[in-house]
Order: sequence, then structure tokens, then C-alpha cells
Amino acid sequence: MNRKILLPGILLIFIQAVLNAQTIVSPNYSLKSHETLRIIKVELRPEAVFFHMSIENRIEGGSFCADKNISLIYPDGKKSRLVSSSGIPVCPDTYKFRFAGEKLEFVLTFPALREGTKWVDLVEECNDNCFSFYGVTLDAELNERIDGAFSLAENEQVPLALASFLSIAQEVEGRNTGTEGLLYINIIRLASGNGDHKKAEEWYRKLRLSGISRLATYMKFLNDQGIRY
Repeated sequence: MNRKILLPGILLIFIQAVLNAQTIVSPNYSLKSHETLRIIKVELRPEAVFFHMSIENRIEGGSFCADKNISLIYPDGKKSRLVSSSGIPVCPDTYKFRFAGEKLEFVLTFPALREGTKWVDLVEECNDNCFSFYGVTLDAELNERIDGAFSLAENEQVPLALASFLSIAQEVEGRNTGTEGLLYINIIRLASGNGDHKKAEEWYRKLRLSGISRLATYMKFLNDQGIRY
């Protein structure tokens, strides 16, 4: 009798946990450190956050490891430390790649995300060759819209891609969505590449005066590519 009474309650808890879980596949971000490092997906669960990652080796004799000092950094600057990792050695131990082109997949686990969080930075704090992702977007709807803009750009529909990025940027302005760096950079690059230097200069100036998180990093990225107004 007790089992028959308890089972519906257990089922309800299970359903609630599933409803509270969310998966963001290939989340967008503003900048990252390693060219071949990817966030495959982010699982947001009530008990923890799981970052599913991969990195591709491009050199002979390459190696990779994850420092134990990896954090999610919230918009207010507070940090959430790594709980555990799987599929990757903890430095100074390293994974030795067997050939160029080999991919290593691994998972980083953090405490449950603070309620209402729409973006984070993922940062490895170490002494050498540390990895980072700035402005990782955890808003599913916003990710979908940004994916659409990138799809237009990849299909060489530059005017439509630029209009799409502009529309999103104007909509999220002042909302601290974490996408500002990504949006400004792509607007400036698309406009500049399409010969619309007036538009590129306008958004370059907006970026410079924006005061957004990691502003100096985004400005340096553009300047290193020869984009300066």
C-alpha cells in the first residue's frame, strides 16, 4: 500500500525535475580563447550546470588539460567554482593527442545556476595557455535569433545579416544580456566588410562608450584585426 501511495509522488518529482531542466545547444558567446575549443551544449538542471565541451588538436604531439581553478563568472562578477570534471585530466596531468585532427570531449560541472541568470563567462584561471569564453548566452530564444543572423552571414546575405544583428542589438540595448560584445563586433565587421564605414564607425563608437563587461578585450580584438575608427 505504501508503495502505491508513494509512486505518484515520485513520478511528480521526476516530471518536475525534467520540466526544470533546460539544454542550450551550441550557445553563442562574444569571444573565446582557443580556436578549436567548443561548447557543445549546456545542461541547466536544478542540482547543477553541465558544460559539455570539445577541443580539436591541430598539431603533432599536442596535449590538453583543465586546471582545477575554472569558474563561471556571473554578470555581477561573483564566481561559481568548478565542482568536478570528466573526460579530461586535471593539470599538471595532460591528455596526449594521438594525431592532428583528434577531438577530445569532456564535461565540466558547476553548482546550479543562480535564478534569472541569462549569461556567464567561463574562465580557466591558470598560469599558461588558459581558456575562456566570454558572454556565453543562456537565453534559448536569444540564441535562436543570433543563430539566424549568423546563418544569413554564412550564406553571404550580408545586408540581411547586418539588419538582423542590428535589430537584435537595438532590442537588447541596456538589458545586460551578455550578447552586446558579440552583436557589436559582428555589426562592425559586417558593415566594414560591406563598405558601410559610416555604420561601422557609428557602432564602433557605441561599443567604445558602452561600458560593457570585457570592453577592453572586445576593442583589442577589433583593433588586432585592423578595425579602428
